[in-house]
Amino acid sequence: MNLNELSDNAGAVKKRKRAGRGIGSGLGKTAGRGMKGQKSRSGVSLVGFEGGQMPLYRRLPKRGFVKPNRSRYQELTLGRLQIAIDAGKIDAKSEITEDALVAGGVIRRKMDGVRLIGGGELSAKVQLSVTGATKSAVAAVEKAGGTITVRPAPEPVESKKRRYKGKKTTAAAADSEPAETADEDGADASDDAE
Repeated sequence: MNLNELSDNAGAVKKRKRAGRGIGSGLGKTAGRGMKGQKSRSGVSLVGFEGGQMPLYRRLPKRGFVKPNRSRYQELTLGRLQIAIDAGKIDAKSEITEDALVAGGVIRRKMDGVRLIGGGELSAKVQLSVTGATKSAVAAVEKAGGTITVRPAPEPVESKKRRYKGKKTTAAAADSEPAETADEDGADASDDAE
């Protein structure tokens, strides 16, 4: 066999579609877009458009509420934790914290906290400190002879301050009083100057 006889499997290499490259290409002139009309132009998005009638996503009722500043947790299964201990990424004799899990490469990032969930088996005796854990995960850790400390998650920071319309609160009214007295004093001072 020579080098010029080497070839890949049939169908492994496919020629790239080159639109608008002459009549012989099979995709010349209109480049496979048909003739005229909205869909032949670039920058057109008709996803969800139903010819002017009320689209489906507006006909269906909206249910529930999703908090924009909700906490997001990194989930960790018992099986994955046991694999990391067996591989030597984590020292089971010392306390396993969220920072230790990130440093050991067990999880990529801790986000708003790490939540231990069931899934797999844990045989090592460990001392864990995480943000959250399911009942089955806590039972599995205690069954293996370990302990788990669930610390409260940090409160999410609101992105924007709430603005209340209507009557001013007593604190706001108290803050506004010095400004009014200052204006009156300034007006008195100007009168005296005259």
